[in-house]
Amino acid sequence: MTTVADAVDTAETIAPAAAAVRTHRTRADALRNRERIVAAARGIFVEYGPDAPLDEIARRAGIGNATLYRHFPDRDALVHAVLLSVVTRTADRAETEAALAAAGGDPCAALGRFAHAAVDDNVGALCGLLVNGDDSHSAEIAVQAARLETALDELMDRARRDGRLRLDVTLNDLMVAISRLTRPLPGVDCTGSDLHRHLQLFLDGLKTPYPDPTP
Repeated sequence: MTTVADAVDTAETIAPAAAAVRTHRTRADALRNRERIVAAARGIFVEYGPDAPLDEIARRAGIGNATLYRHFPDRDALVHAVLLSVVTRTADRAETEAALAAAGGDPCAALGRFAHAAVDDNVGALCGLLVNGDDSHSAEIAVQAARLETALDELMDRARRDGRLRLDVTLNDLMVAISRLTRPLPGVDCTGSDLHRHLQLFLDGLKTPYPDPTP
């Protein structure tokens, strides 16, 4: 027979567990909303620049304005989150390709995969926000940028040692080309396939046999 004391003990056992489940669900929902906001902002910033209306970002993310401001109290906070997301994702990809090359893969092919993926992600257009924003000295972004630079330096050094990459090609050469391809000139109609064709022409020009350094 269940006594009052048993019922109290049962309730005291169940209540914390139920609260933990609710807390977990709330945190999971909040994380999903944050990810949706950052993804929507990334796309809109590419289309309209960093001054794009926050209301439109909330609409595209499928959330209300109050939810957006709960996660990001102002525009600078949202721009920072987008930049951090882009640089982190790009660094992850560079490290993956560097690891594949270190395991015996073709370093030039790995470099090409990285570059084409960076164009798909509009890395140049998004990281151009750094030029117009106040995040150029962000410690978080600096850490991810250092990861990116280290992985790409390793990958390019391996391609040079294999005799596949021109000795005069620098990391800056690669990143400037990617940036320019993902920030087309106003009024120039350039499809995605065009961008990848132009990128591939550039990448082919980085390979040997072109031994003479370019001034």
